[in-house]
Amino acid sequence: MTDNKSPYQKRENSAAAEVVWHKQLVSPARRAEIKNQKAACIWITGLSGSGKSTIANLLEHKLNADGYHTMLLDGDNVRHGLCKDLKMSDDDRTENIRRVAEVAKLMTDAGLIVITAFISPFRDDRKIARELFESGRFVEVFVNTPLEVCKERDPKGLYKKAIAGEIKDFTGISSPYEKPDNPEITLDCASKPAKETTEILYKLLKCTHIAL
Repeated sequence: MTDNKSPYQKRENSAAAEVVWHKQLVSPARRAEIKNQKAACIWITGLSGSGKSTIANLLEHKLNADGYHTMLLDGDNVRHGLCKDLKMSDDDRTENIRRVAEVAKLMTDAGLIVITAFISPFRDDRKIARELFESGRFVEVFVNTPLEVCKERDPKGLYKKAIAGEIKDFTGISSPYEKPDNPEITLDCASKPAKETTEILYKLLKCTHIAL
């Protein structure tokens, strides 16, 4: 029987002292094994309009078609439920990413390949998310689309509103985006269509040391 201690215990436990981690008979590795895959979190980050949600959707579709067990967590969708009580302040954004990371970790413990598509603008927040996962099971994917290209695309009209002062704390305009220092994968979605970029990402995930 595996003594599968929670990686959450590596961090300071803010819960009451009487809350003790309950050992489970089925390990996360076993849950993934019966799905014939390795669980992982594919964390896609980038500016609004960079193409990350489109790529995340296409990637999940391709993985699903190939028989992988997946779950996609999208920034806008999560704010309709799990994080609907949060606004766009720096503190609320940090809490948004904390919740998403915890959910992603639970889903990888269930043996799934989890794909997240969140701006996740702050390095410290992404670092905390990474620390939840075993080495090699968190793959940071930076969709490196320049701000000017994102502003030109502006698929939801958000940049226009932010520039006009109608939206406060908008990433890239009135709130910073801290680019990843050492992402596992960097994608160019400015000069290549999303479908081609997704194919590149899929091959990297399959063929490198990050292999699924």
